[in-house]
Amino acid sequence: MDIETSPLAQPFPEMPAINGVTLRVARARYKDWDRCDLTFVALDEGTSVAGVFTQSACASTEVEMGRKQLKAGTARALIVNAGNSNAFTGHRGAEAVEQIMTQVSEGLGCAPDEVFVSSTGVIGVPLPKDRAREGVAAVLSARPCGWEDAAAAISTTDTFAKGAHASAMIGDTRVELCGIIKGSGMIAPDMATMLGYIFTDADVAPEFLQELLNNANAQTYSCITVDGDTSTSDTVLAFATGKSAHPRIAGWDSPGADAFAAALTDICRELAQLVVRDGEGASKFISVRVTGAVSDESARRIGLSIANSPLVKTAIAGEDANWGRVVMAVGKAGEPANRDTLSIAFGGVWAARGGVPVEDYDEAPVAKHLQGDAIDLAVDLGMGDGHAEVWTCDLTHGYISINADYRS
Repeated sequence: MDIETSPLAQPFPEMPAINGVTLRVARARYKDWDRCDLTFVALDEGTSVAGVFTQSACASTEVEMGRKQLKAGTARALIVNAGNSNAFTGHRGAEAVEQIMTQVSEGLGCAPDEVFVSSTGVIGVPLPKDRAREGVAAVLSARPCGWEDAAAAISTTDTFAKGAHASAMIGDTRVELCGIIKGSGMIAPDMATMLGYIFTDADVAPEFLQELLNNANAQTYSCITVDGDTSTSDTVLAFATGKSAHPRIAGWDSPGADAFAAALTDICRELAQLVVRDGEGASKFISVRVTGAVSDESARRIGLSIANSPLVKTAIAGEDANWGRVVMAVGKAGEPANRDTLSIAFGGVWAARGGVPVEDYDEAPVAKHLQGDAIDLAVDLGMGDGHAEVWTCDLTHGYISINADYRS
C-alpha cells in the first residue's frame, strides 16, 4: 500500500558525524519490500548507554533483554530490524535475538551483552533466523552510511525519515548530539511502533546518563500520543562515546551537566514531536497545554486524556472548536478537576472562563486558527500550580484507511 508523505513532514536536517559511531544499513528482507531494513551502529569501546522502554506487559524479547543489558552500562553495537517486531514469539523469538547478538559480537570482538537489538513491525511472527543471519553478514561488511539512510532503514509505516541534532558546551568543548527515530502509529497487531536512538561524543557516566534520559523522557516521549496504543517494542536508547576532551559528567555537580541535560531534553522533544507529525493520517499537529492542576503529573494525565480523545481529535480534524468535548475529556481523566473553575482556549482565544462560556466570545479567530496545521489548545483547571504540555495529531479518514488496508 502506497502512503502519501505526511503534510506535517519536516526535511531531514544536516547532522554531523559523531566520533566513535559508525552507521551501516543493509537488506535482510524481513518484508516484501525493495529497501534497506537493517540498521547497524558500531560503537567504540567505552561507550556508555542508557535506555527507556515500553510499559507493555507483553513486551518483546528485545525489550526484556535490553533492560537486563543496561545494568552493565556499556555498549559496542546497536542493530535494528524493521518489518518484524519479533514480539509474542516465545522461545523462537529469543533464539533469533541471541543469534544476532552472537553474530555481531563475533564480528566486532565484543561480548554479546554489549550488542543491543531492536525490532519493529508485525507482531506474532518469529524473526526468520536465516534472513537475520544473512542480513547481519551483509550489514557488517556494508559501507558506512549517513544519518538519513540509517533513519529510513528503521522505519515501517513512517512517511518521512526523522532526525534531530543538538549541541552543548562543556567548558570550552563543544559536544554534539544526533538522534534518529521512527514511529507513526500503533494498532495491535501489524502496525508501527516508536524506536529512538541518540548518540553523543560527550563523556557521561552511564548512571547519570540514565537519570538524564529518564528526566527527558518524562517531558517528551511520555507526552506524545497518536492513537493511545502502547506498543510491545517501544525503545529509546542513548549512547555516549566519551570521545570529547572534557572531564566526565558524572552528576549534577560536574561542569557542563546542566547544558548537556538541556541539549538531551531538546533533542528528545524534537524527535518525539516528529513522531506526532507523522501520525497516521494526520493533517494537524496539536499542542495541549494544561495549567492550574493539582500537580504536574495530574496535568500530564489530563493533557493525555484530551489528546487521546477521538471526539476531540475528530473535531479538530473538522476544524470545529467544540470545547464541550474538551470538558468531557477533562472530566473522564480520573484526576482532580472542578467544573466551575475550568477555562478552555483555542489559539490563545478563551472560549470558556471559570466554568462558563465567555460572553463576548468571538469564534472567527478561533475558526481561522483551526484552519491551520499547528493547533494550540489550552486548559486551565484553576486548582493549583501543576502544568504540562502534551502533543498529538488529529484523527482523520486517512488513519482509518491506513489501519484498515495496511498489513505488515
